[in-house]
Amino acid sequence: MASPYSSSSSSSSSCSAFRALRIWSSKDYAIAAFVFLILFSLSLLSHLDSRSRSPSRYDSHSHHSDLVPLTLLRNANHTRALCLDGSAPGYHFRTGFGSGSRNWVIHIEGGGWCNSISSCTQRKFTHLGSSNYMDKLIPFSGILSSDSAQNPDFFNWNKVKVRYCDGASFAGHPESEQRGSGLFFRGQVIWEAVMDELLSIGLSKAKQALLSGCSAGGLATLIHCDNFRQVLPKEATVKCLSDAGFFLDEKDISGNSTMRSFYHDVVQLQGLAKSLNKDCIAKMEPSKCLFPSEIVKNIKTPLFLVHPAYDFWQIRNILVPQGSDPHGQWQSCKLNIRNCNANMIDKLDSYRGSLLRTVNEFQQRKEIGMFINSCFIHCQTEMEVTWHSPHSPKINDKTVAESVGDWYFDREAVKRIDCSSFPCNPTCHNMNYT
Repeated sequence: MASPYSSSSSSSSSCSAFRALRIWSSKDYAIAAFVFLILFSLSLLSHLDSRSRSPSRYDSHSHHSDLVPLTLLRNANHTRALCLDGSAPGYHFRTGFGSGSRNWVIHIEGGGWCNSISSCTQRKFTHLGSSNYMDKLIPFSGILSSDSAQNPDFFNWNKVKVRYCDGASFAGHPESEQRGSGLFFRGQVIWEAVMDELLSIGLSKAKQALLSGCSAGGLATLIHCDNFRQVLPKEATVKCLSDAGFFLDEKDISGNSTMRSFYHDVVQLQGLAKSLNKDCIAKMEPSKCLFPSEIVKNIKTPLFLVHPAYDFWQIRNILVPQGSDPHGQWQSCKLNIRNCNANMIDKLDSYRGSLLRTVNEFQQRKEIGMFINSCFIHCQTEMEVTWHSPHSPKINDKTVAESVGDWYFDREAVKRIDCSSFPCNPTCHNMNYT
């Protein structure tokens, strides 16, 4: 909103500028015009030179740092697939080439959730609720990179980044919309419309496909994994990858089930029950079925879990949410794990133990792969430095990319669980927000 003082300030500035112009001589105008002409010429030459040195961003074979344009969903109004604010959803698409021309990586963007009319209304004025605020060009790196050195197994595949604008991991339903709220709960509809559009431009002929996602996008990957398998050719190799999407149903340091309460509100607000496993819904309260520990039990498609044992998002929002730390004793620790004292590290290790006990249930399933490192980070597949680089985190001398590739192409069974306590892994890329 504009400042109430902006009008008078603008008026005063205009008057000052007008008074200044009145005392300029004709000689001054001539000098100013000459200077402007010189600066404009230099700027134009610089722009043309940079264009001549830069490869086209639409060239699928060009350098991996090139930007990929946003594509808005066709017929969004007809399909009723709309972001929270009613704008058309979008995705970024880069065509595959060579041996990867019939293979696909579909990556779902993350960004948390909204659990109330108020929080969803705030969200619709951001890129997480409206395509009007999305970057029109974004770089593809990590698992989306077209550089074979950075992305050895998937570099030449068709790649799609699906933008996240519904606030409920692509699982909301329009029947839950509240009249007069100005909000559209169309996550499930968006998912189906995006799949239909991608199928129409080549996904329907896929030989190999990987559905992946980070954070809330990682949760969306789990929710829609089996459906993704169903819409693709039976003969295709189809698998799923959830990056930092294994959210725990754990109590916070005050003993409150903050995350369960939050998920309950999300499920109720946007009607997520219809997108969750029916057998799970029949047995327990729907919000419990939104937790990955329950979703994974029912997934039939091969799945890989990339997850940090010290997931900073979960530490900040599940273990130590703001309400559980009224005096801010954990503030420094949540910004940089190296600032945590011994008692705090003990609590973090206990949380790590809960994660390992939960995923241990899936250790015996051959089709499920894991890369769980002891790092303080959240999402590791989209960044070059954490996906595959000389400085990437490793377990048994393997990067995340190498581990995912070994699992996807059945080179070996991958159940890589890191050392037991921070800072035991010197290869970790630990985030520092101080």
